[in-house]
Amino acid sequence: MLLPGALACVGAASLTWWRAPTLWLWKTSILIGEFGHWLVVLPVLIAALAWCRGGDWRIGIIAVCMVAALGLLRPVVQAAWIARALPAKLEAAFGRVKSERAPFSLGGLMARTTAPVPVETREVAAGLPMDFYRAVGRTTPAQCVVMIHGGGWDNGDRTQLPEVNHHLARRGYAVAAVSYRLAPGTVWPGQADDIAAAIAYLKTHAYELGVDPSRLVLMGRSAGGQLATAVAYGRPDTAVRGAVSFYGPHDQVFAWGFSREDDVLNAVKLLRQYLGGPPEAAAEAYRASSAYLIATKDNAVPTLLVHGLQDSLVWHRQSERLHAKLGALGVANAFVSLPWATHACDFNPRGPSGQLTWFALEWFLAAVTK
Repeated sequence: MLLPGALACVGAASLTWWRAPTLWLWKTSILIGEFGHWLVVLPVLIAALAWCRGGDWRIGIIAVCMVAALGLLRPVVQAAWIARALPAKLEAAFGRVKSERAPFSLGGLMARTTAPVPVETREVAAGLPMDFYRAVGRTTPAQCVVMIHGGGWDNGDRTQLPEVNHHLARRGYAVAAVSYRLAPGTVWPGQADDIAAAIAYLKTHAYELGVDPSRLVLMGRSAGGQLATAVAYGRPDTAVRGAVSFYGPHDQVFAWGFSREDDVLNAVKLLRQYLGGPPEAAAEAYRASSAYLIATKDNAVPTLLVHGLQDSLVWHRQSERLHAKLGALGVANAFVSLPWATHACDFNPRGPSGQLTWFALEWFLAAVTK
């Protein structure tokens, strides 16, 4: 049983090097990439048992376990390396801010969960609820992060991964986690209309919410990241100081070109039902929903991009290309690329990806909303 166990460990650890080809393996890759530093005890234990028992397979089993341990520890080691240069990268992109913690630490792997704050549910418009997290300890109007959920445009809601919302509220930011109408019942630009309605609501009710209506940031994950950049660039508003996208798709024509019905999420179906058909039938929807295609020096806002190289749901190249275009346009932006990480890599905020992304997010918010 030791050899199969060792092989299972190395197979799991390989997900920090290779993109998961199935939905089940993608979920497993989140576990391996963001909790692998705890799971490393398994190959170590198997190697110790092999050493004690002896036998012809002992050296081979120990060697396999060593490879597995290296894979499981890879995220922590690489996170520590990336952390060394991250403050300088963010300062070069957005300017210097005061930071109270390191981008990554081993102690952070065991940090406590942020204490929750009260959440108030409001209705932006009929059928469009919003969860509002009031900034803690503020005596002046707070900057507000408009949090846009992911889910392939056809599922998900505003309650998705709320821990960062509580964290930001504890840091003095208001957070408005918004819902939007889902495909296929609603096609683009209906979702963008809903985000715009949320922005208008925050401005109208700024005083009672304790929000500064001139200092808003749009942030989203996955499909929400696409909406954050597309709305920020496509519907310019001086109140929107920046956009944050975690692993979002920013060019839908590009996405269509490599999507297949048999890929992990059936991206062909998602794009068809979201944008109203293939590119030849819905050309304007594909263009208008693509931050990469509509970005100009005049309409693009400062942008923070985070993406894992092993993302099998949204290609890492999506963020890479937008980063390059914004750089060519002279728009302030930073791209935090995580070599081991997959889609939803910030699921564990205390993990390697979570620590780095939260640090970058806090730096970005402080810089663009000051």
